[in-house]
Amino acid sequence: MSAPHIVVLGSGFAALTAVRELRRRDREVRITLVAPRAALTYYPSLIWVPSGMRRGADLDIDVSGFLARHDITFHAGRVTGLADGGRTVLTDNGPLANDALLIASGGRFLKALPGIEHALTICEGVSAADTIRERLANMTDGTIAFGFGTNPKEQGAMRGGPMFELLFGIDTLLRKQGRRDRFKLVFFNAAKTPGKRLGDKAVAGLLREMQKRDIATHLGHKPLGFEADRVRTEDGNIPADLILFMPGMSGPAWAAEAGLPLSDGGFFQADAHCRVAGSDKVYVAGDSGSYPGPDWLPKQAHIADLQAKAAAENLLLALAGKPPVARFKAELICIVDTLDRGILVYRNEKRALVLPPCRLFHWAKRFFEWQYLRPYRKAKPG
Repeated sequence: MSAPHIVVLGSGFAALTAVRELRRRDREVRITLVAPRAALTYYPSLIWVPSGMRRGADLDIDVSGFLARHDITFHAGRVTGLADGGRTVLTDNGPLANDALLIASGGRFLKALPGIEHALTICEGVSAADTIRERLANMTDGTIAFGFGTNPKEQGAMRGGPMFELLFGIDTLLRKQGRRDRFKLVFFNAAKTPGKRLGDKAVAGLLREMQKRDIATHLGHKPLGFEADRVRTEDGNIPADLILFMPGMSGPAWAAEAGLPLSDGGFFQADAHCRVAGSDKVYVAGDSGSYPGPDWLPKQAHIADLQAKAAAENLLLALAGKPPVARFKAELICIVDTLDRGILVYRNEKRALVLPPCRLFHWAKRFFEWQYLRPYRKAKPG
């Protein structure tokens, strides 16, 4: 009897952590990873690309060697849907049958606001980060507008942290270049207290940092759309020569074709064990899912890793005919980097902690990047 076949969708944080955990726990199980490319984009460091501290190409990591070392089959293709309750994955490169499925293909940004093409979104990848760097380098003066949105049907589906980092990082860069006085930086958000998931102390600290750096704010007014030279809001326009905006998030585009339960926001509905509700041997980790927990539960790499480990353990238990036992820890760990310092934010269900800007946290973030990418940067065997 052949070993069970597990299919993992995606090649990001959750997907690669999941295959590592699966292989650590079971050396015999067959594993196939499905993604358009065998590559990991290290999104947390994209905020350093505009300053030149990182090159975009250095953050696009070929993981084919990692997959070969762990005996993971790679299927190059884009997922288009599921069939048979998840037992068949449909891709543009043919179908894949499985005995168990782990969805870790990430989410997508909502692009409903009119004129969204005039805004750049750094978490769309290396190309977007490189474009921001080029646009910034070619500006001699002007106004730069920074903001982020959410999914109106699932308020926690946002990614605001990188926008705070981009805001403070560009401010630091312009000061180091001696041209900050020629630029106006404006931060806009529909909420009066943006980033509230980080905790009240963190929000207050971030707003104080903006005031200290002479960064203007336009808060509590819903963005209505964008034009080439402005952000339109319910309370007037914000003139802008460069617009940097992180839209709210939803589940994968193919989720509606999967035949599995979805949350109101379009994510795969998961239970506390990362099992897709009402499914058989279908699990989810990372930005593809909607999970029970506190309303501040983040969409970030750290929580995706925790979810992936729980999902992998429970998936193997399901294949053995046993009930799930693993749950992921609800916690938020974030270093809001300012290019030369970092603000540490930590939150769990019992407490919230914020530590002021410190060089040590900046270097800690750089060390973590090196440590995290080490297993994936090793050369192919042989």
